[in-house]
Amino acid sequence: MTGKQPFLHIIFLGLIFLFNAGLLEGEDGYRLWLRYDRISDEKILQSYTRSITGWIIEGDSPVLESASAELKNGLSGLLAAEVPMVNSVKRNGIVVAGTPGSSHIVGRLKIEGEIAGLGDEGYIIKQTSFRNKSIILIAANSDAGVLYGTFHFLRLLQTNREIGKIDVKCSPRVKIRILNHWDNLNRSVERGYAGLSLWQWDQLPDTLTPRYTDYARANASVGINGTVLTNVNANALVLTKEYIVKVAALADIFRRYGVKVYLTARFSAPVETGNLKTADPLDPGVQEWWRKKADEIYSYIPDFGGFLVKANSEGQPGPQNYGRSHADGANMLADAVAPHGGIVMWRAFVYDDNIPDDRAKQAYNEFVPLDGKFRPNVIIQVKNGPVDFQPREPFHPLFGAMPSTNVMPEFQITQEYLGGSVHLVFLAPLFEECLKSDTRVAGKGSILARVIDGTLGQHSLTAMAGVSNIGDNVAWTGHPFAQANWYAFGRLAWDPHLTSSEIAGEWIRMTWSNDPEVVERISRVMLRSREIAVDYMTPLGLHHIMYAGHHYGPGPWVSRGRRDWTSVYYHRADSLGIGFDRTTAGSNAVSQYFPEVKKVFNDQATCPENMLLWFHHVAWDYRMASGKTLWEEMCLKYQSGVDSVKWMQSEWEAVRYKIDNERFETVKGLLLKQERDATIWKDGCLLYFQTFSKRAFPAGIDKPEHELNFYINHIYTDVPGIR
Repeated sequence: MTGKQPFLHIIFLGLIFLFNAGLLEGEDGYRLWLRYDRISDEKILQSYTRSITGWIIEGDSPVLESASAELKNGLSGLLAAEVPMVNSVKRNGIVVAGTPGSSHIVGRLKIEGEIAGLGDEGYIIKQTSFRNKSIILIAANSDAGVLYGTFHFLRLLQTNREIGKIDVKCSPRVKIRILNHWDNLNRSVERGYAGLSLWQWDQLPDTLTPRYTDYARANASVGINGTVLTNVNANALVLTKEYIVKVAALADIFRRYGVKVYLTARFSAPVETGNLKTADPLDPGVQEWWRKKADEIYSYIPDFGGFLVKANSEGQPGPQNYGRSHADGANMLADAVAPHGGIVMWRAFVYDDNIPDDRAKQAYNEFVPLDGKFRPNVIIQVKNGPVDFQPREPFHPLFGAMPSTNVMPEFQITQEYLGGSVHLVFLAPLFEECLKSDTRVAGKGSILARVIDGTLGQHSLTAMAGVSNIGDNVAWTGHPFAQANWYAFGRLAWDPHLTSSEIAGEWIRMTWSNDPEVVERISRVMLRSREIAVDYMTPLGLHHIMYAGHHYGPGPWVSRGRRDWTSVYYHRADSLGIGFDRTTAGSNAVSQYFPEVKKVFNDQATCPENMLLWFHHVAWDYRMASGKTLWEEMCLKYQSGVDSVKWMQSEWEAVRYKIDNERFETVKGLLLKQERDATIWKDGCLLYFQTFSKRAFPAGIDKPEHELNFYINHIYTDVPGIR
């Protein structure tokens, strides 16, 4: 960084140093994947040392200051020596980063044509020459692009990639890449398994913890450019001046890393905090209240992103309270933020147990008739599947069904239905499975990734949301491997066409080791882990059979309370068979999909077996592709899940002496719990379903340790997040 160094920049350098000084306090996982330790391969280290002799970033914007601090810290740590900041290119090996406007060097290289199509956040990284000296160039149209390019370049070094002939051109395929925090103002976190909320509301705005900067860095490193600070089950207080000032203090920090803040808007806020008698979206007084509220927020936070809204779902207020539509409600808020460039993300997660129909159908039924009626700055946020973040679901039929409306997917990073922060479950395969599902909206090859990145519908407002798994736990996510799900979400939000294998390989090398055996073994475990969890939890298309309330363990016997919150509503086991009939002869949910997809799901013979019980009520003696009966196949799936957790343990044991002991022992202990829990899932579910099938367990099934009543009454006392 040339020119005067602002005092704040020096503070930021210090914070970055503290973030990466994790070895001083042991390997506790705090540094996430941003571990700039000395490169262990001497040959690669020598190659990098010869190729990189200095660096320069010209310009003094807050974002460029962040990029400068990152490059300084990353290069010095990885190369185990101070890599000097220079003022000019007088030798080979200088890393030059900037935009044509901020850097006279970049400006003289005349690369505007190369970066013209990369938008505001894209970048190039390439080896080129300047005044007969070889340089490594990181160039972009904007400061944010320079920051993202800097993180990309450091990632290449962290993963020991060849940089001798580097030539990268990269830009995000999705415009808004955003975390949804389900954090409450009392610092509790709904479905949170990693401690309290990061946001210390009682201390803001005066006290700013270094974790806020570290959080922003981690997000920027994977391209996440937005964060919703508060729970979708919203509290209207966050929209009051007292809290807006607190949010502004966070926004000031996040802005340095290209991250915008968003808030959840409680629809009844005009009544609860504005002294109005109604929140009717067509009432002029209500519309004026929201316009003034938006003006107030933007006066404190000029780059405020907008609102996320959960309305008329699970007791949350909404426009239907006043006989209005979702479009009426969303458009009122959209009009309030539109003059400031803001957006509204309106959740499609709506269902009502008073509607005598399949819960999986309700979002489609409510939103499809509204296609084309939403403002251009409204985007409908749709869960990846039609029920609720299950270990496996078919893709939501709303994707592709609203061609005249902006639609975005919502994935869950926190493992509400997948073992919280206890079970090792890498979620990239789940995300990828959804993103690569063929909707057939425009014929074969209309994969969901193309629907949401705008290439199929020519939408310019595109987004992807992930429900956060981040808390104040020292390792951020509770489980060291849960960090990979935060990382994977960011990478897939940037490019939804990446593969789980690519992402796992990057994360392992950055987080654990570049040792080939470590990479290979951990990658195998990660890539199989989601399927293993499905096997011991909900095989063959079973879903929502978790324990009521906390959703941690099995609860196929849950039958009391609201009908669509019970397990028996979903598995429908009886003496004849098991599964939810969603065919044309049942609830007809299959007809919400495009005809080619409907045809596959509607027929037991063609329905993928991993979705069979989602769409069909199947006889216990139905012959599966393996030749076994459905009952036998189900039993063996559950057993395979348990056995596979034991395999995961053996793979982990094999890398004991190749990684740090502190994190090794942490994961080892968690895998022991996972084996215990997988066994409880197997035994509880099979004993319960056996009361309907009246069939013996096939050969190869471990005998349950207890009678069914034990599992029905089992209480977990040692898992996080359960209250």
